[in-house]
Amino acid sequence: QVQVAESGGGSVQAGGSLRLSCVVSGYTYRNYFVGWFRQPPGKEREGVACVDTHGGTKYADSVKGRFTMSQDIAKNTVYLQMNSLQPEDTAMYYCAADLAQMTGVCRTRVTDFGHWGQGTQVTVSS
Repeated sequence: QVQVAESGGGSVQAGGSLRLSCVVSGYTYRNYFVGWFRQPPGKEREGVACVDTHGGTKYADSVKGRFTMSQDIAKNTVYLQMNSLQPEDTAMYYCAADLAQMTGVCRTRVTDFGHWGQGTQVTVSS
């Protein structure tokens, strides 16, 4: 059974940094994509970033240059380093995983992922 668990949220001032962690368990091989998503208050969930099976990453335009995904395969853990945080980054952040697509390229689409964590809150104050 695949399980996804994220952690590391918190409250920071604008310009600050946070690192989110996501542990994915239940897969036998590293043949899955991992994505980060966020849902601001009163808005729909949106894609932030994703990583494919070879470590290739993709980012939403709104976070490019500020957020960075990395992974520790031995620990089944994916990280999202968030720098230069702004109030508009305030949201519940979710990690998600699913088997790799045939294309080998991940997409930050909610519908591409079937296994989700419970979310971790990130609040950025001005």
